[in-house]
Amino acid sequence: MAEMKTPPGPGLGAAYSNVRAFLRNRAEFMVNLQERYGDIARFRLGIFDVYFVNEPDYVKEVFMNDKDFRKSTATKFLKILLGNGLLLSEGDYHRRQRKLIQPAFHPKRIRTYCQAMIDFASRMSEEWSDGQEVDMHEEMMRLTMEITAKTLFNTNIEGVVAQVKKSVDTIMPTVDRIAQPTGFIKMLLPLPSTIGLYRERHKLNRLIYRIIEEGRQSGEDRGDLLSTLLMAQDEEGDGEGMTDRQIRDEVMTLFLAGHETTAVALTWTWYLLAQHPEATDRLNEELHSVLGGRLPDTEDVGRLPYTRMVLSESMRLYPPAYLTDRMTTKSWRVGDFEIPAGKYVFLCPYTMHRHPEYFPQPERFDPDRWTPEKIAERPKFSYFPFGGGARVCIGEQFAWMEMVLVIATIAQKWKPTLANDRPVETQALITLRPKDGVRMVLHRR
Repeated sequence: MAEMKTPPGPGLGAAYSNVRAFLRNRAEFMVNLQERYGDIARFRLGIFDVYFVNEPDYVKEVFMNDKDFRKSTATKFLKILLGNGLLLSEGDYHRRQRKLIQPAFHPKRIRTYCQAMIDFASRMSEEWSDGQEVDMHEEMMRLTMEITAKTLFNTNIEGVVAQVKKSVDTIMPTVDRIAQPTGFIKMLLPLPSTIGLYRERHKLNRLIYRIIEEGRQSGEDRGDLLSTLLMAQDEEGDGEGMTDRQIRDEVMTLFLAGHETTAVALTWTWYLLAQHPEATDRLNEELHSVLGGRLPDTEDVGRLPYTRMVLSESMRLYPPAYLTDRMTTKSWRVGDFEIPAGKYVFLCPYTMHRHPEYFPQPERFDPDRWTPEKIAERPKFSYFPFGGGARVCIGEQFAWMEMVLVIATIAQKWKPTLANDRPVETQALITLRPKDGVRMVLHRR
């Protein structure tokens, strides 16, 4: 049997220069690594040994085998905020929770949330004025937070959103810093930012537990996600439902992870459309043909294929969840290479989505990559903005519906253009945000 080799990569001497480059921009670091060493590489981040895998068959193997590839300890810092929600839980507990939560994302249930998506997008559209300059990232963050609050809680939305936004604005920059390779040290120090994180987390917990208690007391299905979680019972297991703590963890995960990733995807979509008038024209032709100036409804989502193609291409170039990791539980053979047990494995949609073998001229924005024929030509795991396997994002269909309806509602009335010629840089933190936002001028159609 041939001796297994170690993947190529920068030597041990680069361990700490890698950390600096990684922290400057994680996505660009991964691009540079792939360009220099190929689709399977090894590198050091300080004391951590990391393996990069960028081939669809091996990505599939990781996603389809959650026993041999566990959530890494590097993501556990998020437990300080999200608790043991779906994003971070493991094993039998994760499978039980996912089964309990799944009814909240049944297609019939998702369709009941559509009106909130349309209403809030329409309201934002009415608030805008011709010639107004906005930060589109801030606007999309506000919009998706309102939609998420309504569909999760169906209660006093303005009050909830105001409280949550204040806490999130304080928490997220600190969480980003804690996400760094040495960030766990900051969790142990009485820094003002760390103290602020714990203080705002306490406020969020108090708010969410109050809403959970109100839901339990009402005993009614109010048509929101929380009602579904409160009613869920493990009929194949212990027959019990979720505790308040379990519901809190899942709600916090759905709220913070859900609204941010969707807002980022929408922001990059507006940015790309502003640079590609031919795609904007085709989008508007579809919207005019299908909707004729009226607001979209649930049934229209399937009638807007080009709108979805635009969003698919946007998430190809700028996947909000641009980097994911796992940890091997046993030795793993990857082609001619061996990855030992207990090692970090990085999977990077940002690099895979720009792979010229699967996406010729990868830097070019081309929604026509997403015709059914073109999709069938590519390996499934050459594109994975929502992950895959048993841990694929449970809110994927919710997100698709929300994004299509938001674009369809707003694009009929507004043509946003870039306020200046400066390229927008990526800021690769927990999600792939636009650095310093996206300044756009609104033009009424």
